[in-house]
Amino acid sequence: MSRTSFSFIDLFAGIGGMRLAFERAGGRCVFSSEWDRFAAITYQTNFDDLPHGDIRHIPSDAVPEHDVLVAGFPCQPFSISGVSKKGSLGRPHGFADRSQGTLFFEIARLLRDRRPEAFLLENVKNLVHHDRGRTFAIILETLREELGYWVPDPQILDARVMVPQHRERIYIVGFRQEANFEFPHLPDRQPRLCEILEPEPPEKYVLSQKLWGYLQRYREKHRQAGNGFGFGLADREGVTRTLSARYYKDGSEILIDRGGGRAPRRLTPRECARLMGFDDDFQIPVSDTQAYRQFGNSVVVPLVAELASSIARALKCGVAGRRAAS
Repeated sequence: MSRTSFSFIDLFAGIGGMRLAFERAGGRCVFSSEWDRFAAITYQTNFDDLPHGDIRHIPSDAVPEHDVLVAGFPCQPFSISGVSKKGSLGRPHGFADRSQGTLFFEIARLLRDRRPEAFLLENVKNLVHHDRGRTFAIILETLREELGYWVPDPQILDARVMVPQHRERIYIVGFRQEANFEFPHLPDRQPRLCEILEPEPPEKYVLSQKLWGYLQRYREKHRQAGNGFGFGLADREGVTRTLSARYYKDGSEILIDRGGGRAPRRLTPRECARLMGFDDDFQIPVSDTQAYRQFGNSVVVPLVAELASSIARALKCGVAGRRAAS
């Protein structure tokens, strides 16, 4: 397998953070799916490729064959309403009964029907505890026992060693056959927030005195009540809190101190892109509100690129090993 010989599909594609990462590892995207029309605009602008719509409405045979399935999927509880009488007889009822109607079902459906060599799934770290651990247990049981993939223990990785942001996400990697794969040791680049800040951002990103006053009163109120709620002034020499898709509301989770008693400012959309590891040539064709949502929902590109490279090496070793055995 050459460096550019593996193909992948990009599900729940967002603005293409996963795609950028896998292309850096030599992959070729053969299919993408994203239901949000604003995210699709950003995706098409940067890749000249309009994603297909809602994956729930796309049959498996309409998805091209591929080596790797890539997906950052929403976290949903599984319903037990579809469990058939097989459950009462002590027999397994299968992922279709347990997860029909959830978005994980769409991933499982394509893994079952298209049988790619490998996959990478990404989610918030709280997936492990979601629905008292039941969601995560069903996911792993489905991937390992029902679909027959070799799945090493998933890992929670913090992007703070690669970008100036504390961002923990869980990554689930699987292969159709046992593979020579290990989660990568992430290089510590010792990133600092000041390195990604714009020198002269527009004034519109400065908080109004009214909003700044409200945030200060809000924090004091909760401080007196013994709570930790409030705004976050970021350390220019350190890393920020996690950038969320809600950043567009008031930006209070990550504020940049301007000194001199002045009101702080929000990050600009370009700074948010940098915080997620996107290069400056990545175009932002949407409003600030949509941009904040999109980057807050995306992945840290250089971290996923490390994972993609490890998967690509394992795929190459697997092909070489099978050739040698034959």
